[in-house]
Amino acid sequence: MKRALLALAAVLFAASLLLAWLALRSGSVRELPPPPAVPAAAVQALLQATLPDSEGGAQSLSQWRGRILVVNYWATWCPPCRDEMPGFSKLHSRYAARGVQFVGIAIDEAAKVRDFARATPVSYPLLVADQPFAETARALGNEPLAMPYTVVIDREGKLRAAVLGRVHEDALVGLLEGLVSPR
Repeated sequence: MKRALLALAAVLFAASLLLAWLALRSGSVRELPPPPAVPAAAVQALLQATLPDSEGGAQSLSQWRGRILVVNYWATWCPPCRDEMPGFSKLHSRYAARGVQFVGIAIDEAAKVRDFARATPVSYPLLVADQPFAETARALGNEPLAMPYTVVIDREGKLRAAVLGRVHEDALVGLLEGLVSPR
């Protein structure tokens, strides 16, 4: 009897671990949490950065100053990163005329980003950064430096959202609608 109870407990424990893993693996953030408290200098450091695009041309994030900026740290080897990009692309197309700019910052190699963009076109710029640049994500609240990591910065340069993990489109729509609507 004791052995059967232990076996049942082990099976239930393993099943709960499996369910938790599946929920984390397939889930996406559907409601944006409040942004972390970060120094304004961290946001300004990102906005002042100049990074190459996948073709090697220099792109300054300051060119989008005054727009609502959705910055997504990602990598070609990251499945959740790749999964959320078609949704981001749709949202960028939907909101670009209303002052929203999506930008992908790949912590990756330019050739891999170029190959990815050819196979999976997106409607927003893909920039390339090295691992040391990922520290800007840590300064913006991404302590583990995991990906994907998405931040939303309003027209005034204030951090409005920071999300670790795959972001569901609906979660961004609510925030973007509030930011683009006249007050």
